[in-house]
Amino acid sequence: MTQLPNCPQCNSEYTYEDGDHFVCPECAHEWPQAAVADVEQARVVHDAHGNVLQDGDTVVVIKDLKVKGSSSVVKVGTKVKNIRLADGDHDIDCKIDGFGAMGLKSEFVKKA
Repeated sequence: MTQLPNCPQCNSEYTYEDGDHFVCPECAHEWPQAAVADVEQARVVHDAHGNVLQDGDTVVVIKDLKVKGSSSVVKVGTKVKNIRLADGDHDIDCKIDGFGAMGLKSEFVKKA
């Protein structure tokens, strides 16, 4: 089963399909399915300075970042090579030497 998008007006998760439209039962908002496809294709990830990031780019960490579940910290200036863009809260999937696989938010990196 495919995941239906949340309502763009009230963010309700109970949307349903009606022909070629999505409908929200909570606020009665309707929108075309084609609009959802356009938004997914147009997703662009920017770094802290507004530069567009792409898969395979090299970025530099601009702030000390605490590693969740550990007492260690990713230091300012750490270079991260060959990033992969991902959906979700953390925009970037990567491997950092000494830490392993990790998810980063694009707002804490700049393009190298």
